[in-house]
Amino acid sequence: MKKVVVIGPESTGKSTLSEKLASHFNTVWTPEYAREYLDQLHRPYEQSDLLEIAAGQIALEQHQAQKANQVLICDTDLYVIKVWSEHKYGNCDPRILAQIAKQQCDLYLLTYIDLPWEEDPQREYPDLQMRQYFYDIYRDIVIKSGVEWKDIRGSYEEREALAITAVESLLK
Repeated sequence: MKKVVVIGPESTGKSTLSEKLASHFNTVWTPEYAREYLDQLHRPYEQSDLLEIAAGQIALEQHQAQKANQVLICDTDLYVIKVWSEHKYGNCDPRILAQIAKQQCDLYLLTYIDLPWEEDPQREYPDLQMRQYFYDIYRDIVIKSGVEWKDIRGSYEEREALAITAVESLLK
């Protein structure tokens, strides 16, 4: 089974793309566990919560992998937790870093910031300069990962077409 991770800044269509890809390839996708966790938290999150979020993301991914058909589509991976932790708290828990070292991925789909910002209570950085800042961080991550990656930009339809082509290439 192959694993495809959709990664990028907030409000760049990751969940929409993940769901579309899963449907197209008749498989399942792993949502971002942080959303579920934060919805139930009822207080501002703290750095210690990131360990719980990381554990939940891993468990959810493992659960979904058992149901996947040829490819598992993941809306994010632990790099996102690392980026947020380092940005907000200045560091990342070594236990999260150890899990990142273990995670595997066959293809990253890096979503660009050219979609309009959509307001959401869990999103923190609507400013274009901050969106570019985070995009650059994720671009550096995927470049340094050694894993194949594709830049995904344009309209929702263009993104979907680019992503489908990339995944089809991976599955050949």
